[in-house]
Amino acid sequence: MRAIIQRVNNASVSVDGNITGECKKGYLVLLGIGKGDDEMTARKLCDKIVKMRIFNDENGKINLSLLQVGGEMLVVSQFTLYANCSHGNRPEFFASASPDEANRLYEYFVSYARTLVPRVETGIFGACMQVSLENDGPFTIYLDTEMLK
Repeated sequence: MRAIIQRVNNASVSVDGNITGECKKGYLVLLGIGKGDDEMTARKLCDKIVKMRIFNDENGKINLSLLQVGGEMLVVSQFTLYANCSHGNRPEFFASASPDEANRLYEYFVSYARTLVPRVETGIFGACMQVSLENDGPFTIYLDTEMLK
C-alpha cells in the first residue's frame, strides 16, 4: 500500500458537486492499494499514519501524533499512486490491485482507521472526485508499506 499524507487545516472531497467527506485539523490520506496487499498491510499502514508525530507541541516542535491532537482523517482512494511512468508518456497501472480487491481493502482500511480515530470520512471509491484542502505547513509525506519496518 502507498499513501500520501497531507497535514491539513481542513479538507473535503466532492462527487457531482456534493461533499461526500470532510475533515478539519488532521490528515488527508490519499490511499493506493497494490497487488499483494492484504488486511495486515492495511493495519500496518494505518497504525503508522495515526502514530506519526508530525503536529507541533506547545514548544513548536514537531512531536505530536494525530491521536494526541484529536485530529480527524479524510481517506480518498488513489490508484494512481501505483502509476508506472518508466516507458512512454502514458502511465501504466499494472501494479495496482484489481478494482474489487482494492475496494475491499480500502473499506477495510477505513473501518480499521475508525477504531483508532474518532472521525474518519471518505470519498467514494472509483468515482471522479474533486478534492479541496488547506495544507498545513505545507506538510506532505509519502509512505510505501514495502519500505516500512
